[in-house]
Amino acid sequence: MLVEVGFIIFLFYSNLLMGEFERSGMGQKRGLLWALSDVFSLQNFEIAVVAALIGYVFFEFMRTRI
Repeated sequence: MLVEVGFIIFLFYSNLLMGEFERSGMGQKRGLLWALSDVFSLQNFEIAVVAALIGYVFFEFMRTRI
């Protein structure tokens, strides 16, 4: 369980960090340290954990049904 949830959280944070360095993101102008501090906030962590748990429950449900 922890591996699956951790992987979903990793994907969430990597997607947020990549978004900071897209053409419209501020990461290119302000740098990596700013982008990291912007991405790793308490609100983003709460969203990541809730999304990971929902994803885990959904995929476990689908795994047992198929």
